[in-house]
Amino acid sequence: MTADAMGGTERAILTQADHLAQRHTVEVLSVYRTSKESFYRADDRVRVRYLIDQTGPTPRPTRPSTVSDADFDRLFRSAPRLMPASWDENANRLFELELERGLRSIDTDVLVTCSPALMAVATTYAPPSVVTVHQEHRPSQFRGPTGQPLFEYVPRLDALVLLTDRTRDWFADTFAAAVPRLEVIPNGMAEGFRPRSGLHNPIVMMAARMHKEKQVDHAIRAFSKVVATHPDWTLRIFGDGPLITPHRRLAADLGLHDQVQFMGPTPRIVEEWSKASIALLTSRDGEALPLVLLEAFAAGVPAVAYDIETGPGEIITHGRNGFLVTAEDEDGVAEALSTLIADEQLRREFGANALQASEAYRLGPIMDRWEQLYTELVAARDSHEQGRADRIAIWLNRTGGSGFAPAAPRPGPVTSGEDVSAVEARIQQAIPGLVRSGGRLAVVRDDMVPADATYANLATVAGVLERYGIPYWTVPDPGLRHRVAVGEEQRPAVLTALSEGFAEAPVYVETLAVQSKVTGVTLAACLAGDLRAATAAGFRVFKPTVSTSRTLRYGPGYGCDLEFWPETEDGTGVRPIRRTIIGHTIPRGSTTPATIRVRDRDYPTIEGFAQRFVNEVDFPIDVVYTWVDGNDPQWIARKDEVLTSMGRPPTEAAGGQARFRDREELRYSLRSIDMYAPWVRNIYLVTAGQTPAWLDASHPRIRVVDHLELFGDRGKLPTFNSHAIESQLHHIDGLAEHFIYFNDDFFLGRPVSPKLFFHANGVAQFFLSPTRIPMVEVSEQDDFNFSAAKNNRRLIRNLSGRTLIQGLLHAPYPMRRSVGYDLDREFPDEVARTAASQLRAHSDVSIASSLHHYYGFLTQRAVPGNLVMQYVNTGDPLEHPMLTKILVTRENDTFCLNDTHHGDLDADTQGRVVSAFLESYFPVASQFERGGSRNLTR
Repeated sequence: MTADAMGGTERAILTQADHLAQRHTVEVLSVYRTSKESFYRADDRVRVRYLIDQTGPTPRPTRPSTVSDADFDRLFRSAPRLMPASWDENANRLFELELERGLRSIDTDVLVTCSPALMAVATTYAPPSVVTVHQEHRPSQFRGPTGQPLFEYVPRLDALVLLTDRTRDWFADTFAAAVPRLEVIPNGMAEGFRPRSGLHNPIVMMAARMHKEKQVDHAIRAFSKVVATHPDWTLRIFGDGPLITPHRRLAADLGLHDQVQFMGPTPRIVEEWSKASIALLTSRDGEALPLVLLEAFAAGVPAVAYDIETGPGEIITHGRNGFLVTAEDEDGVAEALSTLIADEQLRREFGANALQASEAYRLGPIMDRWEQLYTELVAARDSHEQGRADRIAIWLNRTGGSGFAPAAPRPGPVTSGEDVSAVEARIQQAIPGLVRSGGRLAVVRDDMVPADATYANLATVAGVLERYGIPYWTVPDPGLRHRVAVGEEQRPAVLTALSEGFAEAPVYVETLAVQSKVTGVTLAACLAGDLRAATAAGFRVFKPTVSTSRTLRYGPGYGCDLEFWPETEDGTGVRPIRRTIIGHTIPRGSTTPATIRVRDRDYPTIEGFAQRFVNEVDFPIDVVYTWVDGNDPQWIARKDEVLTSMGRPPTEAAGGQARFRDREELRYSLRSIDMYAPWVRNIYLVTAGQTPAWLDASHPRIRVVDHLELFGDRGKLPTFNSHAIESQLHHIDGLAEHFIYFNDDFFLGRPVSPKLFFHANGVAQFFLSPTRIPMVEVSEQDDFNFSAAKNNRRLIRNLSGRTLIQGLLHAPYPMRRSVGYDLDREFPDEVARTAASQLRAHSDVSIASSLHHYYGFLTQRAVPGNLVMQYVNTGDPLEHPMLTKILVTRENDTFCLNDTHHGDLDADTQGRVVSAFLESYFPVASQFERGGSRNLTR
């Protein structure tokens, strides 16, 4: 984008160009010129060409043109059309116009891009004979909107080059057969003399842009805790940016006028590293392979850095050439700095190791790999066009081609330990079938749900402790993971048990500090030699498991916490590393041995935990679905008869096909319950004489309820009105008092507790939408959901004198059967009229999605609650990138994929996108599906 600016990407690209120019013709094409003087000087043999000059009063192309400044200014201020503006803040119509002109006729063998937005443009406009290569200079899995072009254009590339193995694995998992050639080539250090640091100057050095992602304020606050003990040391910060003024102010407020020095940007950073004794990096997630750490190591300077998802962990070996500190832990940074400052011998030892580690990043061997890649790509370019076309076809079929990508989960933090690679190789040899996913060895299984994963890890920990004769307690916890506690005196035995017991097993361990803060991760087999393990407050033990699709992974979030509990200072009890359900300390009087049932066996615990607690939700909870197969010809014929008799065309919103189209959402909604709500008792499927062919209707927890049974002598059948069907749900025979009503386009997105829906005293929770109900009377122009909400408002106002103003989120509805019967008595005419309405009508009330919950609130049986949810209109292609985000983050309690009659995408494309997303999110067939591995009668 800006070859004349200061930055890691700019420096890496120009370093490569300089080296290649010794034997090749090299040009750097920069979209913008932002300065008369470039920050980095390129070799004279490298041609640097700019497309748009921003150094004047108005941005103009560098080519000759008779167009006025005003016209170019308007183009510059206009939003881009090839791409959404979110892909790159520097994109605009002038940007696209000049790149198209520059790329359509470009005469080169290889075209290399260094941002996803530029990759999208280059793969669109470059001539077919040009080999296209993209260099990713950031961790792709954390890019957010700027990474969306990767999901749409990577299959069009000839090669994709990454900085780390874990990012390569993520691309391989995500794109599968649609992935181009993948290579991992790290940044290299420019050749030539590099002065080494003597490590005797009292200087901590930081080189960073003054942007929020670099978190320079963390470094300043951490250093303020160091100077009290070491007042002769200074923190030198090189760089510039928009936050330099607030950072200066922070240093002044902390009284660090002399100890924190803002040095500004410098082109002589190599010399500056030779004056420093410690390097510091406090960036948040977003670093890929920080060049500043490589430069520090090349000067023999040890480093302290946040252990973020990618970057520092690939370079720093904790306890050997630097310290990795838990992200956001400013106290930990201060402690690590103080350790290196106070111990000169340790500092020199770390510095020597850092210098040795920098040898892996020498530019010569790295550039040899680049030249070899380019040579091979150019030699085979005659076959590239077919390969691109095939990859694109595979990708379009897999994704639907409308903005969604079946992305793999993000990799976890770097696995530490000097011999990790060798141990993993030994484990792979011992256990056939393991794969590498998320940077770790993993078992492939398509039959495991979260409860299985957490239980398997509990059984793994309990099994090794019992095998080595180590006493333990099982600790019940409201969270997802199981907890196990051992006495602090058992630490040596535990380390031996884990390292020996899993010497040839893909079992990993996160080391934990107090409050279960993660400080690092290693293989269990390497635990005995891990520095952090010797003082860790506990371990999180897990065996990574992935689905064949690679879109589902069970990692440390499903592990078992093994905690070391020391005695309290007064000897009257033990102190957990974080709060338990009975408190922060456990008195000796609560430690009488007892057992607790987990699945099919008893585990040892203590009497204090073996209780039935008042806040437990232990009453039965059922789920009710309403479902229809709108593709069934007989059902369509019955619907058309009713529409014709009422004088309504089939395309009306009230009877429109979008409301009834079946894309097997029910199958995946049931998978979500099987995966994330194992506490559900029974599931009732309300249908119009239909049963999905894939459903095991004989399953003991499934019951299909026909409309004839549901309505009895009430209402009018056949009905195609969801309001009518929902008015009768409480009449289901055998239904629990507490149940949750699901539309088939509702999905659970992560493990949820019944407490999300009901309090332990039985009170239901409902989830208010920010959407307001218009404060006007019912109109024939209303959507039927709004007219029903307005009718609900009239009933509630007449009953209580209160006015409702909000609808409910389009999310699962927790309900009480008794409230349904009370509504029959309180509003008999309105309920009967709605039940008799065969199609949605403006006289309907909406019971399940509003009236039930407000009436429950007024009668003290329901209260507002909170949940994290996402709504996606699958008919709008602009919302499809949200599906990728939902899949990758898995941070929603629920989400809704609504197929509305307002969609502007054709049904077939929409169906492919929805199917691809749902199969990616829920790849494990539920126990309710015929023939599935979890089905009882398969």
